[in-house]
Amino acid sequence: MHAGSAGLRSRPARVFLSALGIAIGIATMIAVVGISSSSQAKLLRELDELGTNMLVVTPGQALFSGQDTRLPNEAPGMISRIEGVRSIGTTGDVPVSVRRSENIPKAETGGIVVKAVKDDLLGTLRAGLRSGAWLNGATGRYPSVVLGHVAAQRLGITTPGQQVFVGGRYFTVTGILDPIPLAPEIERAALVGWEAAEGLLGFDGHPTAVYERSADDRVADVRALLARTANPATPSAVSVSDPSAALQAKAATEGAFSTLLLGLGGIALLVGGVGVANTMIISVLERRHEIGLRRSLGATKGQIRIQFVTESLLLSGLGGIAGVLLGGAATGVYARVGGLPWVVPPWAVAGGFAATLAIGTLAGLYPAVRAARLSPTLALAAA
Repeated sequence: MHAGSAGLRSRPARVFLSALGIAIGIATMIAVVGISSSSQAKLLRELDELGTNMLVVTPGQALFSGQDTRLPNEAPGMISRIEGVRSIGTTGDVPVSVRRSENIPKAETGGIVVKAVKDDLLGTLRAGLRSGAWLNGATGRYPSVVLGHVAAQRLGITTPGQQVFVGGRYFTVTGILDPIPLAPEIERAALVGWEAAEGLLGFDGHPTAVYERSADDRVADVRALLARTANPATPSAVSVSDPSAALQAKAATEGAFSTLLLGLGGIALLVGGVGVANTMIISVLERRHEIGLRRSLGATKGQIRIQFVTESLLLSGLGGIAGVLLGGAATGVYARVGGLPWVVPPWAVAGGFAATLAIGTLAGLYPAVRAARLSPTLALAAA
């Protein structure tokens, strides 16, 4: 160990440059795995908070005619009576536009839709209010509106109390919602009370989406009953979806696009290994006198081989440690900027460092064998 480290201490600049190649490869691999794991951890945390026990019932298309269908008015009440259903929230599409003011052309809707909602929607979605208050039994009867956060941005509404033009009259904004990953359609909507929609906007009262939360252990059972409960006459014309499925799939495949970057990191690591091997070969050529002197003093070929393999391992190990630290730091910076949890899997650190030791061993074998084969007499004479 002492003999191996002595060779490194005598050539610090060369050691730094050789270790840098290893460090870049390991840092790339650690950062790729860490960033992917951090993003996945954020998605899983969101899933834990939002829950995977919500299903959405919407009207589908008639089996033979292909025409759009409608949910019966009684659908929400019937769904709420299914065993295992904990809560429901209902929305209905209102065919009117919402604009910042009456002076804006009707065609410029900004992709914002108007939905009639019932009081229990917010709790079922597990949504939060960024500011203001949710609709209640009183405000739901009058021209009051709650905006999804995307709708608020597009309308230029930043605080409650302002007014927007909905279906030919002004409505007062009572609240603005936080983002709702499981219901992006609500984020782009202006939400009015069910009674106000019927009385002021000509809403026909037909639900167009029923959101339901069930007990975690009853999700599959409830899903099997939803279609024929919502529309007993034509259950085939009912669509049942799981909005959390997209997040679950994204979490499961978060690392799929990291394969290319991992490959690039592996290539950088191999290039670093070639640099270590080249450094060791040059070291053997420059230190022939030292090798010959050690052999003449009784050092065996095995001891010479061990000396140079140890030197190569130390060189790679230094690069590996630096790479792990750099990769962890890069992951930390990315996580902090992106608001992600900082996650660096232990297996990635252990695997990365083990890879450096393997590269170091392979890179040092040929130079070590070459050094051991030098004749003491010729080595001393060449010096």
